[in-house]
Amino acid sequence: MPEPQPYRISIVIPVYNEESSLPQLCAEIIAAMQALPEYPYEIIFVDDASTDRSFPVIEELSAQHPGLVGGVQLRRNFGQTAAMAAGFDLATGEVILPMDGDLQNDPADIPRFIEQINAGFDLVSGWRVKREDPYVSRVLPSRMANGIISFITGVHLHDYGCTMKAYHRAVIEHISFYGEMHRLLPAVASWGGARITEIQVNHRPRMHGKSKYGIGRTISVILDLFTVKFLLTYATKPMRVFGGVGLVLAALGIASGVVSVVEKITPPYQDVTSSGWMFIAIFLMLGGLQFLSIGLLGEISIRTYFESQRKPTYTVRRKLPIQQDVPTV
Repeated sequence: MPEPQPYRISIVIPVYNEESSLPQLCAEIIAAMQALPEYPYEIIFVDDASTDRSFPVIEELSAQHPGLVGGVQLRRNFGQTAAMAAGFDLATGEVILPMDGDLQNDPADIPRFIEQINAGFDLVSGWRVKREDPYVSRVLPSRMANGIISFITGVHLHDYGCTMKAYHRAVIEHISFYGEMHRLLPAVASWGGARITEIQVNHRPRMHGKSKYGIGRTISVILDLFTVKFLLTYATKPMRVFGGVGLVLAALGIASGVVSVVEKITPPYQDVTSSGWMFIAIFLMLGGLQFLSIGLLGEISIRTYFESQRKPTYTVRRKLPIQQDVPTV
């Protein structure tokens, strides 16, 4: 029986104005992959509508390394998440490994990611222990965001913002990318039962160009976090959250109505129209009704989403087929 072929590795690199870095990055990736001669691989550059010569450089690299280097140029600047999604769509490998195009991620770390994939993990996340970035504008906001994300999602990683990760295709091929969602992929993948680990990686100082990130990007990630938390917890049962809030509001409304009635029938016999409790009761009851209605609409939407696509509400790690008895002659 022939030996199974090693899986293919797709290295995806979102690029925005990185023309000076790309030749060196490509050479370093090729050198790093020499430590994994048994693994076929491809390098996919995604130019997010750069204003410099990034895409012509990508074309030159593709011509120099036919069958190894490919690229795509987006029509306008869609952002890193969309660029990464485009690269994932083009990737043909069973393992997809994204990394930044600014040379701060070290390609020499690639074999260590593959080692952890071989150890049985579905997602391997990089941890930049010694970051070569400004502390106040980059490192401090990142640490705060990592703590918040880990606390809310329950997936504890030191460095969600590190682009360099390794994914088994099966755990991300059905995940849609929006906003800054690429940074939250470990949390989303955990919903599907992905086995996740984290390894320390080398982080190098930026040699060319300037950073495109700031504290505003951290705020965007935190906002996307609320969406991820809802999807992780209530994606298949929106009535649990909206209906729960609705019932609480309705109960408070009933309690407020009771207080209003008690004020009317006990001295000094205050009229319900002059008491604020009745208006509070009406407001809370209407709010509770609205939340219950939203929950029902959410349930209808969720069922339409899953049933129209015949999309299961579960994920499968492995299948063990039933062995059929072969009749003997």
